[in-house]
Amino acid sequence: MIDLSGAEWFKSSRSSSSGGDCVEAAHLSGGMVGVRDSKLGEASPVFVFEPQMWDAFTGAVARGAFDR
Repeated sequence: MIDLSGAEWFKSSRSSSSGGDCVEAAHLSGGMVGVRDSKLGEASPVFVFEPQMWDAFTGAVARGAFDR
């Protein structure tokens, strides 16, 4: 189990939502990355990515793989 007690959550600098409807991320031990729904805060489930999976995901986002 990953310890989230010391996680420092942040939003993207490109986030323009003033209502708090954003995704937050945190760098965790071992290079892991946690992702959660900001509107739920600490009650949000946290998805934890291994470093290589995070890199693959963010690379796919940058290439437009999830564009509608």
